[in-house]
Amino acid sequence: MKKDSMITIGVIIAVLVLAYVIINSKDPIPVTDEEIAKCIGENSVLYVQLGCSHCKDQEDLFGEYLDNLKIIDCFYERDKCKGIAGTPTWKINGELIENVQSIKKLQELTGC
Repeated sequence: MKKDSMITIGVIIAVLVLAYVIINSKDPIPVTDEEIAKCIGENSVLYVQLGCSHCKDQEDLFGEYLDNLKIIDCFYERDKCKGIAGTPTWKINGELIENVQSIKKLQELTGC
C-alpha cells in the first residue's frame, strides 16, 4: 500500500474510534460536587441530632456544600422526627435509611 493510503486509513480509524467514544460516553449529571450536593438535598432529608458524632461524620462528607442539604436536627425539632429511631437517618423516597451513607450511595438512592 502507498504511504498516503495508510495515512488515510489511520485517520479514518482514529475518527471512528473517537466518534464511538463520544457517542457511548455518558456525561454523569450532576458533574460537580456542588451539583451532586444540591441534587441529593433536593431529593432527601437528613435527620441529625446535636451531639451525635456519626451525624457530624455524615455532615463532614459534604464539606462546604453542606448548606445544600435539608437537615432536621431532632434535638431542636423533635416534632419533625417522629419515626426516627436513631441519627443520622436519611429519608429518601419515603424510605428511612439509617447510619452514615457515602456520597456515592446517596447518589444511587436519590438518582443523582
